[in-house]
Amino acid sequence: MTENNEHWYALYTKPRWEKKVAKLLDEQGIENYCPINKVTRQWSDRKKVVLEPVFKGYVFVKISAERKWDVRKVSGVLNYVYWLGKPAPIREEEINTIRKFLNEFSDVEVAELSLKVNSSVRIKTGVLMNYQGILIELIGNKAKVRIESMGLQLSAQFDKKNLEHLGG
Repeated sequence: MTENNEHWYALYTKPRWEKKVAKLLDEQGIENYCPINKVTRQWSDRKKVVLEPVFKGYVFVKISAERKWDVRKVSGVLNYVYWLGKPAPIREEEINTIRKFLNEFSDVEVAELSLKVNSSVRIKTGVLMNYQGILIELIGNKAKVRIESMGLQLSAQFDKKNLEHLGG
């Protein structure tokens, strides 16, 4: 039975503990989802299909606010994934999209979107939040973005994690 105040959250797990954490959550009656991927692995003497977590180090959990902190006591759980200082809720549609995708495909790879020089980006936080610009330089975790407005060109450095790729 699903209550209205239950939300999906992502949990960080110990490395290679995703399936163990999901099993422990099941044993406690906590709804969870550990997306599993069928992957063909090649060894020197054979090929084998193995089941691996799609998101390394993560398990999704659907829980009410009252029980949210019980999850932290589960062995292998490190913490919630936070956004703006609190556990970040995940929309039900996003979980359903992952489920549908994995039902259709196997050997799925997860890759982080990479920022490339000359690509269009949007600033996600700070005074210039929602401004769009062109990424002109990458230096470690810093990115230099050109923002053109009012006939002027401004260049500013941002932490890469505060930029969103727009394509281009």
